[in-house]
Amino acid sequence: MARKRTGWAKEREEGERLLDSEFVTQGKTQVLPLSGKKAVISGGTRGIGLAIATALAGEGCDVALAARNIATSMFQRAARVLSDTATVRVIAKSCDVRVPRSVDNFFQTVRTKFKSIDFLVNNAGISHQVADTDRLSPTAWNDVLTTNLTGMFLCTRAALPLMREGGIIVTNLSVAAKGVFAGQAAYIASKWGALGFTNCLREELRPRGIRVIALMPGATDTEIWKQFWPEAPRARMISPESVASVVVSAILLPENATVEELVIAPTTGAL
Repeated sequence: MARKRTGWAKEREEGERLLDSEFVTQGKTQVLPLSGKKAVISGGTRGIGLAIATALAGEGCDVALAARNIATSMFQRAARVLSDTATVRVIAKSCDVRVPRSVDNFFQTVRTKFKSIDFLVNNAGISHQVADTDRLSPTAWNDVLTTNLTGMFLCTRAALPLMREGGIIVTNLSVAAKGVFAGQAAYIASKWGALGFTNCLREELRPRGIRVIALMPGATDTEIWKQFWPEAPRARMISPESVASVVVSAILLPENATVEELVIAPTTGAL
């Protein structure tokens, strides 16, 4: 006997259909600084990813959003937020950055719809529950490393053939890329590795005129805290919108200038 679908399963199934879609927002129609530009944002339907997508769209940039786990309500929320921006084209499609075939399928859709891209924002990332190394499961370790590091590599590798001189790659790393927090071995390892990847990528792409920005936000009010510190003091955190604002400011610099490392943190300091 087939099992009855739960409400969550049904919502996710509907959300996956919705997320493989395209729409045009009905915002302002004037020419904006990024009109005609195109961006891909992984993990783009919530948190920092959605904030960056919204800020880019507000400057006239078309955006392609990738997300692994999606529900109808999440997609609709992203659509509502983006609908308040300029008139831009939005692609939204399910993509598991851990899986090469999923990443290739996503970027094939981007190639078909956009032909080329100007900006890649590697934002997809996860953490894990606080656990010292001797209590950290191999499954958790692999999931975090594959999402945060291998996923960044796969998306970058797939995006580069679509990018040209003047393009920008932003890797969302966190201040954890240069710090250490006990009980977060997999997360720290993934972020240190991602910073190394970012620095190597920057040197490789200098001859092509593609800029690479290492984004290292401090404590930001996103859902990732639920994974390891649900009671974290949200009031002391910076907002995703603040992070997005500085990212767009860096993107808008002339092509002969690069903010190679972008650090933004709460004024009150570490939590």
